[in-house]
Amino acid sequence: MQQIPVSLLTLVAGVVITLFSIWVGQHHSLLPEQASQQAPLVDGFFNIMVTIATALFVVVEGTILIFLWKFRHRQGDDTDGAPIEGNLPLEVFWTAIPTIIVIVLGIYSVDVYGRMGGLDTHNHAPSHVAQMPGTALAATLNDGSGMEMAAPVNEPEIGIGGASDRPEKPADLAVDVTGMQFAWIFNYPNSGVTAGELHVPVGADVQLNLTATDVIHSLWVPQFRLKQDAIPGIPTKLRFIATKVGTYPIVCTELCGGYHGSMRSQVVVHTPAEFESWLAENRIAQQELKQAVAVNPAELSTSDFLAPYTQKMGIESIVHSH
Repeated sequence: MQQIPVSLLTLVAGVVITLFSIWVGQHHSLLPEQASQQAPLVDGFFNIMVTIATALFVVVEGTILIFLWKFRHRQGDDTDGAPIEGNLPLEVFWTAIPTIIVIVLGIYSVDVYGRMGGLDTHNHAPSHVAQMPGTALAATLNDGSGMEMAAPVNEPEIGIGGASDRPEKPADLAVDVTGMQFAWIFNYPNSGVTAGELHVPVGADVQLNLTATDVIHSLWVPQFRLKQDAIPGIPTKLRFIATKVGTYPIVCTELCGGYHGSMRSQVVVHTPAEFESWLAENRIAQQELKQAVAVNPAELSTSDFLAPYTQKMGIESIVHSH
């Protein structure tokens, strides 16, 4: 029987391994759902790494198994193996291939990071907006919407900024984020609303201005494929566009103390109308709370001070009669 040439077997094996690796790279299901405009960029890079890793794994492990079978010890064969000292072309080949892979992946990762805005994080505030240190000015997303759409004037210069195709476009919504042991605080500066979870409208260009009060924290939203450190004394930023309505976890990924594992919150992505409604409801509720806290009992009359208690006791008329 005529033996199949080794070169032909190698070619067929290479084609099969390549097709199999590409399929695995596109159907691995290792990542959660995509919920931001930046997620496909990260997933594309990850899929390429999975494809390459699959091919290398199959080639290396397959070669080991083939050699274990082909050069296994046979009964009655007590001879020594062939005295092989090395193979320079093979050594150059298996050194060059990983080097090329690392260089290509490095260049691709920098390109992805740049398209996400990581290489251009300087402030691009409009020239007609007055520079007000320590504040964030608001601009509406669309006329008459009433929605809080703000871009901070003095932006942090460290972090993930706007996309490279629109570097001078200010963010639609700015949120100040404070990390502390062991919670996240989200403040909407133009409305005065403060919450323990992040609420954003779908499709809006959102910028988070992060800081920390004690130690380093790191805000991570897996479905957004984005993570940014919150550093005491050094403001950072994270800019994204949510593309899918839903509720997604916020996780601190920097070991920050004994209860680090419980430092979690969530980001709620609304439709624009739902976000406007949430913002209005919380603005009214927090204003009423501030008014209630601001009341000084010493300035109330006796009847006003006792009114809440007498109503519960059913003796309101008696107090009024006096």
